[in-house]
Amino acid sequence: MPLSPATRTTPSRTRVAAASLIGTAIEFYDFYIYGTAAALVLNTAFFPGMDPVAGSLAAFSTFAVAFISRPLGSAVFGHWGDRIGRKSMLVVSLLVMGLSTVAIGLLPGYAAIGVAAPVLLVLLRFTQGIGLGGEWGGAALLATEHAPPGKRGLYAMFPQLGPSVGFIVANGLFLLLGEVLTDGQFGGWGWRLPFVASLLLVLIGLYVRLKIAETPVFQAAMDQHRIAKVPFTGLMRRQWRRVLLGAGAMTIAYTLFYTATTYCLAYGTQTLKIPKTTMLALTMIGVVFMAAGTVASAMVSDRFGRRRTLLTGTAAAVVWGLVMFPLMETRSVVLVGVALAGALGLMGLVFGPMGAFLPELFRTEYRYSGASVAYSLGGVLGGAVPPLVATGLQASGAGVLGVGGYVSAMAVLSLLCLLGLPETGEQTL
Repeated sequence: MPLSPATRTTPSRTRVAAASLIGTAIEFYDFYIYGTAAALVLNTAFFPGMDPVAGSLAAFSTFAVAFISRPLGSAVFGHWGDRIGRKSMLVVSLLVMGLSTVAIGLLPGYAAIGVAAPVLLVLLRFTQGIGLGGEWGGAALLATEHAPPGKRGLYAMFPQLGPSVGFIVANGLFLLLGEVLTDGQFGGWGWRLPFVASLLLVLIGLYVRLKIAETPVFQAAMDQHRIAKVPFTGLMRRQWRRVLLGAGAMTIAYTLFYTATTYCLAYGTQTLKIPKTTMLALTMIGVVFMAAGTVASAMVSDRFGRRRTLLTGTAAAVVWGLVMFPLMETRSVVLVGVALAGALGLMGLVFGPMGAFLPELFRTEYRYSGASVAYSLGGVLGGAVPPLVATGLQASGAGVLGVGGYVSAMAVLSLLCLLGLPETGEQTL
């Protein structure tokens, strides 16, 4: 007779936390160094000859490519994660993402190989997105499917902290390089160092993940022969509505983050003329607020419910979208810091419970596929689009109030999607 999840021996909270946190931290480190480089240097390294706005749009377009490929990665990794297990897919996704990142760091620029440089950049960015598409869902399931009853929000907090950790390390490296290198050195070769350094981080992540066991929930499903032959087909047939609503609910988290970091970094340095190191430091402080919001909301969601916690944070984001850019426009370092900290703190509030909420929406047979695809589709609208829309609105004369209105509109969209989803906190996986 197969053992139930409750009777299997499970690893300690520390081991589960380390395996789910370190992987997402590394994966998001890889993703964020690209976003920072796109805002600071990639327009001149790979798209020379364009005016500043066109160059920024081109660089942000390559940034967006990875969000477009993420749903593909989610479908592929989700299929095999639901077929053969969560652990093996987490190892593969880490390798795909990490090796693509190192290759970007070694890729010659336009001056060396001409048009082949931006073409290869797009291909590597596409591959990065495929790897990240499989990463988050597996890490979230690793945490939630190991969690005891009543503590899934707490356990799922750890992969949700990965973005905060990864961003602080990524921006910290760029901040350090900005201090010790001249602008010429940074633009010539210094920006490549964080990409190449990813190799060491990937090796550490692999070591930790190879030590963790398969989740007891998935193992029980295998013992009971509850494995779908084509998980994605079952997902689309039975729970497609939750995929779309879950994606919409995720949109505001992405919108807040990438508007406050990627777009605001470019806007603050290029338009407001705030020093690069100052903007990087303010963003890092804001990410500390994001981490605090993530921890608080994840833990609160175990007591008050995922949906209620998410609705509160999303409603606050509707208001903050209209407040954020008037604060930025003051050019006061303090008020710019408040604008970024508020946006990123609210991002943490709506991001924290998602580590448990999205997996809980789907059945075990296609949970990896469902959670991953919903998460990644939310990224297409909320992550890929905002820097492009914001830059376009700025160039068209709509100004930063238009950008703030766009952020608020995305918050309203997420709010409506959340209203169409059920509470999940008390259900059994």
